[in-house]
Amino acid sequence: MRYSKALIPTLREDPADAEVVSHKLMIRGGYIRKVAAGIYDYLPLALRVFRKIEMIVREEMDATGALELLLPIIMPAELWQESGRWDFYGKELLRVKDRADHDFCVGPTHEEVITDLARREIKSYRDLPKNLYQIQTKFRDEVRPRFGVMRGREFIMKDAYSFDVDVEASKKTYQIMYDAYRRIFKRCGLDFRPVEAATGAIGGTLSHEFHVIASSGEDAIFFCDKCEYASNVEKTRLAKVGQLQKMNEELKQAKPDGKYVEVSTPGKKTIEEVALFLKVKSSELVKTLIYKATAEKKEPVFVAVLLKGDHELVDAKLTNALFDQGIVDTRDIVLELAGESEVKALTGADVGFAGPIGIKAKVLADASVYGDERFVVGANKTDAHLVGVSWADCNIIAFADVRRARQGDRCPECSSGSLLEKRGIEVGQVFHLGTKYSEKMKAVYLDEAGKDNFMVMGCYGIGISRTAAAAIEQNHDDKGIIWPVQIAPYHIQLITMGVDEKTREVAENIYYELEEAGVQVLFDDRDERPGVKFADADLIGVPYQAIIGKKAMAEGKIEFKVRKTGERSMVELPDIIDRLKKELGEK
Repeated sequence: MRYSKALIPTLREDPADAEVVSHKLMIRGGYIRKVAAGIYDYLPLALRVFRKIEMIVREEMDATGALELLLPIIMPAELWQESGRWDFYGKELLRVKDRADHDFCVGPTHEEVITDLARREIKSYRDLPKNLYQIQTKFRDEVRPRFGVMRGREFIMKDAYSFDVDVEASKKTYQIMYDAYRRIFKRCGLDFRPVEAATGAIGGTLSHEFHVIASSGEDAIFFCDKCEYASNVEKTRLAKVGQLQKMNEELKQAKPDGKYVEVSTPGKKTIEEVALFLKVKSSELVKTLIYKATAEKKEPVFVAVLLKGDHELVDAKLTNALFDQGIVDTRDIVLELAGESEVKALTGADVGFAGPIGIKAKVLADASVYGDERFVVGANKTDAHLVGVSWADCNIIAFADVRRARQGDRCPECSSGSLLEKRGIEVGQVFHLGTKYSEKMKAVYLDEAGKDNFMVMGCYGIGISRTAAAAIEQNHDDKGIIWPVQIAPYHIQLITMGVDEKTREVAENIYYELEEAGVQVLFDDRDERPGVKFADADLIGVPYQAIIGKKAMAEGKIEFKVRKTGERSMVELPDIIDRLKKELGEK
């Protein structure tokens, strides 16, 4: 491609509304342009990168036996109402009406429509397994779209859906897809980590996220410094099942000792205020967080959660704990802190003074509270706290693992390693859905005995546009993007240092030779100053640069630059193709 014929509108200044590096550099490098909040034009350079990622994805998906199709982006409300997600999905689901006043939505994901297809077309066990995928534009009406294509409202995604005869077969498919994802992100040239993950709005019982490691990542991930354990912050285990079982067995035998005393704490509501007033550490306080859990078409359930004062709670872990303890009968709940009036009705006190003793709600405690004999809690009385409380005093119905991990916590897998915290950008996720959708939508097949069985499903997504942005977050410097060669828009940028006839002739010959050799080359043939060309080349981030100048050309040589390292070397003109092929062959 000749630069003079291309559409690469580079900018020298960062856009005012860009918060992260990938957003800044994709705007400045002429990759994207904003149309509306979270919606972008993908210019030719961006599309070339997206297509490279799509090619890798297609090759690896096809190698697993998955079949590509294309599903509609607009879906009827009836399918989403069948699954129960029409209301549960919330405002991220863009709802529209057609001219006949029928309700539809713009697809943020496609579990419903693919399950509908499967129930109509798959009839027998002989038709299984099936793994169907698409690469398509999605739309999620994010409340605060930001970070460019990293968290836009419209984005390109690969989503796949598997159908199997039973759980065992489905988990084999899950593993096949997990392995394929590892190959995909490795081929994209990314430093990534697969981690255990919560299932969220998609549902299911088993999930892994794939994170590109980057300091700008939105998500906290933890991994052990001694074993292979890794998880995102929502899933990081801090207590083993056996430990929790032992705690809960002891809980049945626990007897309150009532050795606590009430103290006045006028106006002291926060952990910091109470700790300072009572001259204790925040870890010596146990806060009582009152949550309201609401499932579709059911009355809300209130629960008081006990957590050490210096710990944070993870909503996804609490959701699982509420389900595991039978406090709610589904994981599809909306979880929120109780309002001021609700807190007062349950405790008799203002917000900031809630405690477990005498509260009108079930009490669940984090495992870290177990064994603590003397701590401070709210007194369920405005301007008062209780000092010297034991865990046995607190009317706890169960201990659970609900707190957020911290760097240095002991690894839950090997017990000898310590957890390290990194920032990650989620670029893909695999889910084992089970029969969540097939049961609700009656997607069945006939087994060998002629009996109906629900298909067992899996779901597998990769953000194509998000992967491109994550690659930039991980690969850049103060001059611009440094693309991994596997997904770069071009392999090499050919830059001329002069406009005289001889220079042009040599450049044209090299350009044609590179193209004939199958090398993807961007030829900067503009009548621009060398400084402008060099700045644009570094900004755009093509992995290699070939610079044709008078002095080197007089010696029959061309300057070869590696964008990532800045390494420069002089190469004989006839050898430039071999040099580049050698570089590309090493990737």
